[in-house]
Formats: sequence, C-alpha cells, structure tokens
Amino acid sequence: MAEPNGTRTSQGKPQYQFNGINSHNSSREVSPLPRVGYTPGSQLPPHMAPQLPPNRAAMPALTQKISGLGISMPSTPSISPNKFGKSTTNTGVPEKAAFSEHSSPVVPNCLENVPLNDIGTYPGGQYFDNLVQAPVSQYDAQNRAFPASSSVKQTSSTSNLFPQAQASQSAQFSTSIQATSAYTQPAGVSSASQSVFPPRPTAQPPSSQMRPNYAAPTGLRNLPQRYPTPLQPQSVNAAQRPQQQFNTGPQVPIQRFNPQINYNLPPAMGQNQPPPANATNSGSRYPVAVGPQQPRHVGFLNQPNQPAQGVVQSGFSRIWGGENYDLLQIPNILPPAQVHPPNINLGQEQLNQANCSNEIFRCTVTKIPDSASLLQKSRLPLGLLIHPFKDLNYLPVIQCNVIVRCRACRTYINPFVYFVDAKRWKCNLCFRVNELPEEFQFDPVSKTYGDPTRRPEVKSSTIEYIAPAEYMLRPPQPAVYLFLLDVSRLAIESGYLEVLCHTLLEELQNIPGDARAQIGFIAYDSNLHFFSMAEGLNQPHEMTILDIDDVFLPTPDNLLVNLRDRRELVEDLLKLLPKRFANTFDENSALGAALQIAHKLMGPTGGRVTAFQAALPNVGPGAVTSREDPNQRSTAETLLLNPVNDFYKRLALECSGQQIAVDLFVVNSQYVDLATISGISRFSGGSVHHFPLFKSNRPLVVDMFQRELRRYLTRKIGFEAVMRVRCTRGLAMHTFHGNLFVRSTDLLSLPNINPDAGFGMQVSIDESLTDYQSVCFQAALLYTTSKGERRIRVHTLCLPIANTLHDVIHSADQQCIIGLLGKMAVDRSTQASLSDAREAFINAVVDVLSAYKLSLNIGTAGSGLLAPECLKLLPLYIAAILKHPAFRIGISTRLDDRVKAMIDMKAKPLPFLIQQIYPDLYPVHNLELQEVVMNSEEESVPLPPRLQLSARCLENKGAFLMDCGDQMIILVGPNVSKDFLNQALGVPDYSSISETMVEIPVLDNVPNKRLLQFITYLNDAKPYAVTLQVLRENSPSRGVFLEKLIEDRLENSLSYHEFLQHLKTQVK
Repeated sequence: MAEPNGTRTSQGKPQYQFNGINSHNSSREVSPLPRVGYTPGSQLPPHMAPQLPPNRAAMPALTQKISGLGISMPSTPSISPNKFGKSTTNTGVPEKAAFSEHSSPVVPNCLENVPLNDIGTYPGGQYFDNLVQAPVSQYDAQNRAFPASSSVKQTSSTSNLFPQAQASQSAQFSTSIQATSAYTQPAGVSSASQSVFPPRPTAQPPSSQMRPNYAAPTGLRNLPQRYPTPLQPQSVNAAQRPQQQFNTGPQVPIQRFNPQINYNLPPAMGQNQPPPANATNSGSRYPVAVGPQQPRHVGFLNQPNQPAQGVVQSGFSRIWGGENYDLLQIPNILPPAQVHPPNINLGQEQLNQANCSNEIFRCTVTKIPDSASLLQKSRLPLGLLIHPFKDLNYLPVIQCNVIVRCRACRTYINPFVYFVDAKRWKCNLCFRVNELPEEFQFDPVSKTYGDPTRRPEVKSSTIEYIAPAEYMLRPPQPAVYLFLLDVSRLAIESGYLEVLCHTLLEELQNIPGDARAQIGFIAYDSNLHFFSMAEGLNQPHEMTILDIDDVFLPTPDNLLVNLRDRRELVEDLLKLLPKRFANTFDENSALGAALQIAHKLMGPTGGRVTAFQAALPNVGPGAVTSREDPNQRSTAETLLLNPVNDFYKRLALECSGQQIAVDLFVVNSQYVDLATISGISRFSGGSVHHFPLFKSNRPLVVDMFQRELRRYLTRKIGFEAVMRVRCTRGLAMHTFHGNLFVRSTDLLSLPNINPDAGFGMQVSIDESLTDYQSVCFQAALLYTTSKGERRIRVHTLCLPIANTLHDVIHSADQQCIIGLLGKMAVDRSTQASLSDAREAFINAVVDVLSAYKLSLNIGTAGSGLLAPECLKLLPLYIAAILKHPAFRIGISTRLDDRVKAMIDMKAKPLPFLIQQIYPDLYPVHNLELQEVVMNSEEESVPLPPRLQLSARCLENKGAFLMDCGDQMIILVGPNVSKDFLNQALGVPDYSSISETMVEIPVLDNVPNKRLLQFITYLNDAKPYAVTLQVLRENSPSRGVFLEKLIEDRLENSLSYHEFLQHLKTQVK
C-alpha cells in the first residue's frame, strides 16, 4: 500500500550582497617572509620541485594550457552577476586571448604567501583599510555552481540544485575590519604609521560579550518529562530560552575583543610564544636546536600585523573550532588513515548512539542552518545520500500487530520522539501528539509492561518491521528471474555466453528465493528464441519467432518454470546454449523486441530481467545507429550523452508499473549507445554493469565479469519496493538521484532494490527553523523479500540546528558534498554541457572557500588559500573528479565508458564513489615495518599509510597497491628487492612478472602472508573481493595505474598545486 504524501516543496529566489576585495597586489618579489625553511636562493626540496608552477617566463604556455581547459584566470577576481546560468563562463581573459602586461596574473610560489610589509601596507602603497570596498549591488542568487530552476520539478533528473551564496556582509564588514585592527604594535613599525592601528583595548569586555564555549555539547534540550527518553525539542521564544553559558578557558589572558563577531580573540603576537629559533635558552644548560621552518597548518594568518601563529595559537584555534589550513603551505594534505565522516553531536550520548549510521544516511552538513539565508551565506549544498538496503551485520526485526505511526504525517515512531506520558507521544516531524497502542507498553526483551521507552523502536534508528496485511495490495510475489541473451555474431565472438552459462551452473543453488522461485531464458539476434521446459520433456524445446516488429508469446506456459521442480532441465539448457549458437553469423541484435516480450511474459508477477548485450541494437523496436565519432572522444557533446529516442525510457516506465526491473550487462567490444539503452535500467530501478572490450581470452576482464556476476546472482534482493523520505516541517525534498522513478513528490518507485544501490536527494529550507534545536529525516523502504515476506525498513537521522555561519561551515561533510555535487554535475552535463559541469565544480569550491574566508573577517589579498579541517580535502576531491572519466576532457574516452561512469556517479553508494574519484595508494614492499590493526577475525593485519596520488610518492625500489574500488592494481618498481619478488609475489625475478598476473599465489612465508592479509582486509570492506592486477613499471598496461595519479599534470589538465594556484586567484 502506498504511503500518504508527507512533505511539500517550494522554492524562493534569494538575493545576496557581496563585498569586493582588491587582490591584485600580489608580487612575490617583495615578500619578506619565504614560506619554507630554506633561503630564497636555495633549491627547493626534490619532492616539491615537480609541483611548483612555472615562472613568469613560462606563463604564456600555462595560459594556453588553462585556456584549453575552459578555465580563466582573471587578473582581479570577481563574482559573475549571472550566478551560473545555463551557459555562463568564468569571467576573466577570453579563450585564446593572450595575457597582457597589465592583465597577466602573477602566479606566486605554491609554498609562499604575500604578507603585509613592515608598515602595514601593500607593496602598491595602499593601506589595508583602503582595500575594503563598499558593498556591491544585489545580484540574483542563483548558484554559480549549479542553477536552481524557478519551479522545482519532482523528477529524478531535474537540475534544481543547492541554494547559493547570500554573502550578506554589507557595510558592517568594513567597520569590523577597523574594529579588529587592535593589534599589538610590532617591532619596526614607525610612529607615523601608528594611526592606522587603533590602540588595543585595555579593559576586559563584559562577561555577556565573552566567547561562548563551543566545546560544550549542543543539541536537544532536556525538557522535563515522566520518562527519560529521547525527545523532540519544543518551539520556544527567546524569553523562554535559558541564558547561554560562556567559557573563556582557564588561564587564558583576554588581550583583544572583537565587538563585531562578539568573542575574545586569542592572545596577541608575542605572548605565550616560544623563543626565536636562532636564540639560545639562557635558563637552560643546552642551546635550543635550530632547524628549517616546515610548512604547517595555520590558525589565523601567518603575517606581520596579524594575529599570532605558533603552537599556542594553533592550540587555541583547535580548541575553539577555528583551526585553519593554508592549502598552499601543505603539499601532503591527505591524512595517512581513512577519512572518517564527521561526528553528529546531539548533546546527549544516548541520542548520539541511537542516531542512524553514517554508512546508511549522510547529510552534506552535520548541523542544519536555521534559515535559508544562512545556508546561502555558507554556499554549501544541502542534501542527503542514502544507502537504504545496505548489507548489515545487525538489524533489529520487529513483528507486531500494530506498527506505531503518526496519524498526521505517517512517521514511524523512532528514538527522537517525545513521550508526553505513558500513553501519548509527540511526533518529531510534524509535532502532533498521538496515542500509544496498548501493545506498545510491553517490552519484548524484559517481558514487562509499563515503560514504552524500552521498546526496540525507540532504541535504534535503523529497524525493520514485518508488515501486516494492510501493507499488501496483493499476495507477495515469488522471486522470478528472466535472462535475455544476446547471441549475435559479436556476442558469440566475445565468448561471454560460455562464461555466463558456466557461472550460472555453479551459482544456481545460491540464487535467492523460496520454493516458488521461477526462472526463464530468451535468446535474441535477428529473431527471438524461446525455450520451453515443460514437464515431461527430456531436454528444453526451442521455439523461434521471426516477426520481431509484432512480438507475441508462442506459449503462455512453461517459459517461466519453477527452479526447484525443473532444475535438471535448466542445467541441461545452460550446457547446450554455448554449442547451440557457436556457429552463428547473424550480425543483428533485437534488444528492444526481447524487452517487449519480457514485459508481456512477466507482467502478471513482476520480477527481475537480466539482459546481456554485446552489440548495437540495430533491428526491431528501439533500433539505433552508431553516433560515436572515434576522433571526437576527448570532447563529449551533450547530444551524445542523451538518448537518441525515448523507446527504452517509456518501456521502463511500463515495466515499473508492473513491478519489473531490468538489469543490463554490457559486454561490448564496439559502441552500443549505452546512453540510449541504459534508460531501461535507470527508470525501472535496475542496475548497469559494463565490461568494455570483453574477450574470453583476457583473464583480467573475465575474472572481473565472473566476480561481479556471482555477487549479482547471490546478493539479497527486494521486490515490489517503494521508498518515501520524510523530513521535519520546514524542510522539503526535491531532485532525487539514482536509478528510480519518482511516483509522487516524495515517493520513489523501486521495482527491485539491491544492497549495492545508492540514492541522493537535495533539500531546501522553506521555513525558518529558529525555534527548533534539531531536525529529523526518515526513510521508509517497503519491499518483498525473496522468501515472499513483506517488510518495512526504517532509517531515521537526527541533526542539530546551527544559527551561526561558523557552525554551519565547520559542520560540512566534504565527502558527502563531493558525492552530491557529482550527481548534480551529471544532470548538468546532460542538460547543458560537459564544460558547464566542469566549470560548476570549480565555482562550487571557490564559493565555499570564499564564504569561509569572509566568515573569518580576513580581507588580506595575500592570505593564502584557507580551509577549515572539515573542508581541507574538498579542493583535492574537486581536482580529482575533474579527471574522472565522467567529466574529463582532453583525454580520449569512449562514449560508452563516459556514460557508464556517469551512471555510477548517480547510482552508487558514497564509499564506492570516493574510491573511484580518489583511489587509495599504499606501499606494500615494506609491510613488516608498518603498524598493525585487528581484522574481523581478531588477526593482526599490517596497515601502511595512504600516499598522495602523485609520482613523487613512488620509488623504483618499491611496490605500490592502488585500491580503485572495483579493482586493485599493484605496480612493482624495477629495483624492488629480490626477497619481495621471491617471497611475496612468488616470481624468481622482475622480468618474470607476467602481463596476465591477476592473483597473488599463496606461499608459506611471512611476507606473502602479510600481503595477502592486507589485500583481504581491504576486500572485507567491499561487497565482494575485487580483481587484482600486478604490473611492472615498464608494462604496456601501466597507463591504467599512471592515469589515476591525479595530483600530477595529465595531458591538458592541471596538477593539484597548479589547481590550488588557480583557486587562489578566484577566491575572494
């Protein structure tokens, strides 16, 4: 039974103001403070040298490179009034235009910043205060990164994207700069320049203006109630709110007070600082060691006349949640361990533990802004990524006569509701008070009555109900599987049919289902070949239909047969199929006709259709012709990324109405127009699997095909599924991403659901959330198991409310942001152009970093490229996704490969996407020296640190493993030790590493055991063990490894540090 609609959608068109900051004075020659611990004339460290941008003499060459990427470098950064219309380009130097003497931007050293000089002025003679201009006029606040339509469309492929920057600084920004200029007079400042800096306040500010204790937990308010359960905060006015407590920290001298931002600044320069590096400690027997200054993260700006740096300052920044990183100063920004999602702090440990796992439900921010204007100021996208059917080790399952739900919005009871008393509870989404059924008073664990808070429903945010009869429109369907097999000449030459039949024979008994499970097979070329497996037959009976333009079922029965009863006939058919079509010469493929007949055959029951396609479908309904030009692969046109007709989409919607999902396995060696035929899967809740250049004599691709097929055949599956995502009043869902069909505003039709499917959705703030302390999102997935049982899986996520820009920005989830931006960029690529999508990525990170810089009230042009801890990897991820096959240009990419990468970007879970965007690189030649961790079997496993994806991290005497999510690659250097070759890889010498080496042999020695344990440890986090390829450094196939070193310059793309330099010129 479809659930009632519980959300509403609306969208406004915000306006914003922006203060321009002149940053053209950035001459690196006048910088008195070099950023590395070397003299200006010395050579830079070898590992830095390849990453430095070219000098001025090489600027014309760099200009040509950048102009070829569609990235402009304006001499004075500016914000385009047109906030990313359909074809907006970056403002600056037009394409193919040379930089003049006055317009060429000076690219500073990637390890330097341009400080103020000793008298508080810029090299051009302008004072700092004069650089702050008056606010510019209001612009239309459509997002520079991704535009928002005036009306929100409830479809799975709309382009309504996150609300954008409303950076309302106004004239207060200028006054705040003057107010915060109360710096301690540094040495060397003349008396003539003292008028620029107002005197430092000598009195401590009132206690009511002290900085609040940001370390204190915030979240749900503790309201009195009879039962100590998680509760929903009530709407209160300002007079009812308790007085906020403040904490300045023990023994922290308050030196300066900023009335604009209303908190105390850390101690001024020279206080609590260590002695100079070139001085000796007179109070100690030993001199202080002198060493080169190393690049490090910064708390504020490391500049003269600015707040102080150093260990003490960095510690204060870390405590107060304001720790900053100058990305230009940190060449190795990647942490050695995996990046974990940010924690959600609801103020109570009980609530934190009860919240939904971040492996299932993630939001782009862990604190929701209390208004749309605050969200626009932060320039962050607001959206959710959900993995609703994930394989779980622990899942509470409840069977009850009455499922407790809100009578108004139909929300399921969860840990974040408020119990008014023992018989009433208040909904945490719509705030209606509901009655509790008598059954809910019983605790199934303790077998006692009276306390509803002990029920499993209010202890876990992820729970599954066995649905009663009112949740069924018809009896649960059996598990029905139909296989469509392409038997054209190209398909037979690839050899996939023999591999498929062999794998099916091995996994037939592991296919999910009960005693009612059914299976059937249809082959197609120019004709349709049916196989009847009626009772009493000694072998399957083949029937062929020649008229594919008007298809019909040759027999109503025995095409789908019971798998348990006809097991022997099914096995005989799988053994005969490769021989039956071994000598075919039919070059045509009638995929459309085969799908039409599958729809007729499975209409009464629903189920799963699995189609194997190896050639372009060129005959019958839905026939297409080749559109790809091999000479134009480096630039994908928008038309080629969209379907040439709507036949497959219309058929998919018809299948969805009959609870039929279609999965595609594409095993092509030539162009098959995946952009068109994938519509049958994308709109029916299916999945797409792609194996380009498949040949049965290629061990690696065959191994990959078999592993993925085994996972596909044996994984859990849900039939007749629908999913609804609800949210707290004041929020609204729009623009859903994934392989689905949006049936209503918030109801998603998923004829099949599998554990490897991920979804995304964008969220808008329609009403003020000022009176709330938290908001909740709840996803309810109703499905039928393969055993014929109707179930409801519910996930509830609770997030606190933030009312300051500082809290919103510091709650960002950078991995979730890049996952959502990737989904939005796919829509932008198909609706506008690929270059627009690439430009939107750059504008997204520029806008976020600009908003963060404005939140710090820093207007210095030479302030570096600052980012908080939670966003320090966002530029790295953006630089990586621009080189992803879905969005890269300048590199020859087959059109089908690009389309498949875009489909994965829309429909895969976040962990898989992150490894696809930025793979993990590990050294494996010295595992005996690495730290160890415990695996699931309590065994010690070596865990080497992750390395930056750059050639500077590789060495000739090493071996390096790259985990790309769907495969692993080991690159072995030519000078690696013979012990590693003999013991770990089991080869006598370097030249013995074969091009077809796709596994590590099991040997009886410690190095081999460590390597295998580490590979197994990485595979444990995946749905199935992925393929492994071992390559020599001089292997012809090494390009598959080297092209993923995304921090280096590739073809016409910038290196990571050159990309940072470009961002530096754009960030305002």
